[in-house]
Amino acid sequence: MATTDHRKQSLYFPEDMLEEIQREATRQDRSLSWIVQQAWKVARAEIRKMPSVNDVLSSPPRPAAVAASPVAAPTAAPSMVAAAAPSSTEPKS
Repeated sequence: MATTDHRKQSLYFPEDMLEEIQREATRQDRSLSWIVQQAWKVARAEIRKMPSVNDVLSSPPRPAAVAASPVAAPTAAPSMVAAAAPSSTEPKS
């Protein structure tokens, strides 16, 4: 018989979700752990399709930033861009 690695981990669920998991565990005469493990096995392919926080934070610049690059056609004169920058001598509000 193969040995199983039992690791303890605290998981936090909203109260109504936990009650639903408990009802399903009772209905199937299974443990809460078994129900959550089966749910993970069923749902993991869908969950892997979701972007990670790192994917969202490190996304490429928006097209507006690309238009301001030296390769793209200028959309405004450089003096207008400099005027939009805050002045270091301006008092802070």
